[in-house]
Amino acid sequence: MGALRGRPSLAAAVTVLLACLPAGGADAPAGVDVTASDVASVLLVAIAAGVLFTTSRALSPGLGRGTGGWAGQGVLPVRAVVLAPVAGAAALALLASPDTLVSLPGFVRFLQVFVLVPLAVLVTVRDRADVVIVGGALVGAATLQGVIGCVQVLTGTGAAYGGERVRAVGTFGAPDVMAMATMVSYGIVILLGAGLTLRGRGRVLALAGAALLCVPLALSLSRGCWIAVLGAALVVVFLRSRVLAARVVLVGAAAAVLAFATGTGSDLMDRRLASIASAVSDPDQSVSDRYSLWLAATRMWAEHPATGVGPRRFGELRDTYAPIELSSGSDTDDPVHGYQRRPLLSPHNMYLLTLSEQGLFGLGAFVAFLGCLTWWALRGGALVAAGLLTCQTISFAYGDIGGPSTTVMSVALGLALALVAGRRETTAPVEAATPVGAAR
Repeated sequence: MGALRGRPSLAAAVTVLLACLPAGGADAPAGVDVTASDVASVLLVAIAAGVLFTTSRALSPGLGRGTGGWAGQGVLPVRAVVLAPVAGAAALALLASPDTLVSLPGFVRFLQVFVLVPLAVLVTVRDRADVVIVGGALVGAATLQGVIGCVQVLTGTGAAYGGERVRAVGTFGAPDVMAMATMVSYGIVILLGAGLTLRGRGRVLALAGAALLCVPLALSLSRGCWIAVLGAALVVVFLRSRVLAARVVLVGAAAAVLAFATGTGSDLMDRRLASIASAVSDPDQSVSDRYSLWLAATRMWAEHPATGVGPRRFGELRDTYAPIELSSGSDTDDPVHGYQRRPLLSPHNMYLLTLSEQGLFGLGAFVAFLGCLTWWALRGGALVAAGLLTCQTISFAYGDIGGPSTTVMSVALGLALALVAGRRETTAPVEAATPVGAAR
């Protein structure tokens, strides 16, 4: 506990690392499973509240003289106010929900993921050492998952794809098939941003680590994560140097043409790459189901345009609005969980999930939150923050929240918020540290 008092950001690191605990074989009821990482996130929020209380007491003598508060060197950076509309819109959707009791757990989860945990990370990340602690935990978790994923592919113990267990899923298993790829994506983006910022041996090690993590990312067979990481990498490189970005685009385009023309040497990878190009003209079943779920989400919103159908009610109302083409569920298989038929209870698009469950108010607040963070990161040239936010905004186009990796995503958003918040150094003892806003 002494370490947590001295470095409360360790609680954020623990939240990330606990998400790597192996998934059990039992299938918890949908939407009610609480992971060790969720429990750690509650501890993180409590610690952040303690830090805020201590800081406010240390600053209280000067508040009347304009040296503290939101406008000055106060308890929270001014840019933290971007979280308020997100919480307000979710609360409005809860109050307007036809079934408040059903919507309450969804409201609490949304508040945890997009308000409380990012705010807690912002509060506990106070200087460059804290940035290294949280960023290092994200990279460490990505590395661990990547190594496990590579072993799974080599030993044939991953998730099933095309009748063979050849898909890298890390400790998350087939029920959360994109979680490992998401965590590895964060590691790649952080290492790339750090590598383009550091010099000497640190640069070499960071860039080499990012390159090595591309192996388990490829073996995850997650098409969305490939696109998200590619987009994030282009943004990070462009912010570092436009000339370098132009060279990377040329080399990448040539490599893509070569890969599509001659293949990668792996029939499985070639088929997965080809499915990206045919996602619109000839979608496979998983993409077709996603389109059907998107249609169901838009139909829900059309009937409840302002505040949506209520948090956590998409799964309950799905069959009322979904087209007949939608499958009854998706098949998953791995050595731990075995074969399962899992229902499709979300639209696999965070924007459409928010639109359908919280309406235009919710989507507007959510997009404003992500948009402001991304704009601040791009304008300030914060490479890691810009990369994480670009990766996440793209990822939300094909995925939403759910599973143990959700708290990791929340911590990553909090780290990005801390990097762009523009926190200034204060004279209070608990805040006397290098300002995060200057750590690039």
